[in-house]
Order: sequence, then structure tokens, then C-alpha cells
Amino acid sequence: MKMVRAIIRPEKEVPVAAALANGGFPAMTKWDVLGRGKQQGVQVGDHFYDELAKCIFMVVVEDDHVTDVVDCIQAVATTGFPGDGRVFVTNVESAYTLRTGEAGL
Repeated sequence: MKMVRAIIRPEKEVPVAAALANGGFPAMTKWDVLGRGKQQGVQVGDHFYDELAKCIFMVVVEDDHVTDVVDCIQAVATTGFPGDGRVFVTNVESAYTLRTGEAGL
């Protein structure tokens, strides 16, 4: 199993959630965060914003679905401008359903 974490622009939150659900990946966790990437913030007039609003999605899938999830997120979240975000993929050793105690996805 793998966990796909995507940090994206907040205006892409709803389209990405819909695309994941339509792509067969309805289970996810998301939350709003503040952060910055390589650009280290944004200068707007006289104001410098070093923390920008972002949204993080977490999706756990079997190994053979990682590319599908990443492609789905990238197709919808990309604007072509700096600050589009990042996707991280990490290993998940195990997962359990709390209600039933069942192991796996």
C-alpha cells in the first residue's frame, strides 16, 4: 500500500475531490494548511505573504493504483504557474478499520 499526499491550491480542492471520486478513489482525507514552497511566499504590492493557503489530500491505495491517483490529481490541480503544489508518495505498512478491526484497505 502507498499513501499519496498532495499539497495543492485551495481553489483546486473541490475539482480534485470530484476527479478522485470519479476516478474510483472516493476515500480520502483533506484539510486546509498554510505553507510555502520554493518561491518562499508572494509579494503583492507592498505586502509580502510568506505563508500561503494550501490544501492537503491524503489517499491510501494499493501499489498498482498510485500512478492513477497521481495522474488524476495532476490533471486537475495543475495551472502551469508556480505554487501549484507537490505530490509525495510513501509506503504504508498496514491499515485497519476501527469499527471491524479488519486489516487492509
